Amino acid sequence: MASALINVPKKAKFGDVIEIKTLISHIMETGFRHSTTGVPIPRDIITSFVCTYNNEEIFRAVLYPAIAANPFFIFTTIATESGTIEFTWQGDNGFLATASATITVE
Repeated sequence: MASALINVPKKAKFGDVIEIKTLISHIMETGFRHSTTGVPIPRDIITSFVCTYNNEEIFRAVLYPAIAANPFFIFTTIATESGTIEFTWQGDNGFLATASATITVE
């Protein structure tokens, strides 16, 4: 299982623009390389990333083989209410990773 690092402010004032950072460890094998014996290395990439804030989608990314290993995203949203920010990564070979963070809006 891949490990994910997320950075979400624990507290924010209503209306503040907050910065969210995510990093997930994943090799992101493109499927275009070959092993030292000439055998093709199968593709193994994260294909999508979705972030929701209290079950409302706020960010989505579709990923392709050209994305580097260990995808890192930084994006912003507006703090509107206290709740949960959830992260979901999906990929080849049944890959699925999730993480979440809570935020308190004052």
